[in-house]
Amino acid sequence: MARVHHKEFTSLGEVNQSVDTGKRNGIKRILAFFGPAYLVSVGYMDPGNWATDLAGGSKFGYTLIWVLLMSNMMALLLQSLSARLGIVRGRDLAQANRETYPRYINFTFYILAEIAIAATDLAEILGMAIGIQLLTGLSLMWGILLTVADTFLFLLLQRLGIRKMEAFIICLVAIIGFSFLSEMFLAKPQLNEIAKGFIPSLPNEEALYIAIGIIGATVMPHNLYLHSALVQTRKIKRDRTGIKKALKLNFIDSAIALNAAFFVNAFILILSATAFYKTGRNDIVEIKQAHEMLAPILGSNLAPMLFAIALIAAGQSSTITGTLAGQIVMEGYLHLRITPWVRRLITRLVAVIPAMLVILIKGEENVDALLIFSQVLLSLQLGFAIIPLIHFTSDKNKMGEFAIKPFIIAIAILITSILVYLNIRMVFEQALLFFHESNNTLIKLLIIAGGLAYLGLLVVAIIYPLLNKKQEEKIKLHPEADQSVEIEVPVYKNIGIALDFSKDDKKLISHALGQGNENSNYFLIHVVESAATRIMGSAVDDLETRIDQERLDKYALELSRKNISTTTCLGYNDRVNEIIRMVEDNKIDLLVIGSHGHKGLKDIVYGQTVSGVRHNLKIPVLVINI
Repeated sequence: MARVHHKEFTSLGEVNQSVDTGKRNGIKRILAFFGPAYLVSVGYMDPGNWATDLAGGSKFGYTLIWVLLMSNMMALLLQSLSARLGIVRGRDLAQANRETYPRYINFTFYILAEIAIAATDLAEILGMAIGIQLLTGLSLMWGILLTVADTFLFLLLQRLGIRKMEAFIICLVAIIGFSFLSEMFLAKPQLNEIAKGFIPSLPNEEALYIAIGIIGATVMPHNLYLHSALVQTRKIKRDRTGIKKALKLNFIDSAIALNAAFFVNAFILILSATAFYKTGRNDIVEIKQAHEMLAPILGSNLAPMLFAIALIAAGQSSTITGTLAGQIVMEGYLHLRITPWVRRLITRLVAVIPAMLVILIKGEENVDALLIFSQVLLSLQLGFAIIPLIHFTSDKNKMGEFAIKPFIIAIAILITSILVYLNIRMVFEQALLFFHESNNTLIKLLIIAGGLAYLGLLVVAIIYPLLNKKQEEKIKLHPEADQSVEIEVPVYKNIGIALDFSKDDKKLISHALGQGNENSNYFLIHVVESAATRIMGSAVDDLETRIDQERLDKYALELSRKNISTTTCLGYNDRVNEIIRMVEDNKIDLLVIGSHGHKGLKDIVYGQTVSGVRHNLKIPVLVINI
């Protein structure tokens, strides 16, 4: 596992500004901005949302469709704020938090964000496992174990680039939408009755409770971290016109994607209302129940199959975006970057273990309770994502003319107040239920202490940015293109060459020589990675170390015969960290390094040296494909 501490981070560094919107014309240029919101939208149609949609439809028919629409409008505003933060400031939400709040508060935010991401992944695992069980008949345990394999799917998509990943997610969203649209045709709902569902009404207290569940499950905290980073994959002109255009097109992207998510959730609720509420089955609240009842009620075996396929697609798409959110959170809060596939595997295992334990100890019938618990954990984190987001996007010192207007601030505060209140109420009711059923005084005291700490942290999240606003200059845009620009050609005095003693070394040396002049000094760098160096480090004196030093000396001798000044540098054990150390110790101002283009398993075995080195160094790094 490549673990590197970085002095300066870009959000999702592997794909940051990888889509150049300026190289396209016409409709292609517009479409280049579309994609990030689709990755975000899957969080609004994941298996965690299905239970509330199914319950709302089976118990109250089409009455609560308006709640879905209102939730979607809330989500659209919050996601547009998240995108605005990333586009204007070039920071994701985790990075902005790190720059604003004190260290101990940030660490708490980080822990809560990781818990929320693990809870999200838990819901996706259970959703996929249930879908696999419904489609194939495998036990939930086997279904959960199969979900671990999707780590390698994520690895493949990550290597193909952000546009391929977006295309894959859009295909999964299309599968979900097509499945439920097909089931809608099988169910044949009455359109005039559906239209009445857009008129706000709450028949009773139970309808209010389900409405709270729908709203509370809609906006997910990890989506706000995710969107602020994904918009930075687009390379835009950093002037007033370029930023305004990016904001406009990303809002359109969000509107289309989130409306697609709204229709999927509406399809689930309408299907439930038509298939269950209209036939007198008002007790359908679990995913398995809904699947089992679709065939006999609709008179088609296709309906439950489409239902299971949609469930698997929803779970798979959400796990990919959850992993990206985990990478953003870890890098933004801790400035710690680990290889993405390792991050994926850790996230998946953290979620798999509790799911397997619940099934082993309490049986498959308690899976739905675990699904609900995962949504409660998500609810706890929401305020700590939304409140800072409003602070950051309304700060004129940092956002300049792109700070949100007072009217938008008022609406955002109202939405935040509603969401935080509903989530606190849901958690409070769960705690109250436990207090009535349990006699364990210690756990009750812990719950009370946790509740007080939670409320205190909310107060800090609200108050701290107001009390500690740093007086910074407004955001600076690039000068207009017609202004004169002075170009200073750099002169590299110390040039490092990372060698691996292959046939490509001469190619690297020749490229390095092309960057220098007669006064340049060339540092020949190599890292010994023998078993002995892992234990003894630089104190080692084994045969491999001696041979490697001799090879460096041979290269140095050949270059000195051509009057080229050289210095040999030998590192030990950790390739990435040793190259960085030697560069810094020798005050090297340009590094030439080779990229072997490893793919698949080779990339896992050999790691990502180039990525680790270039992200940590502030000097230019010339990467030669060899």
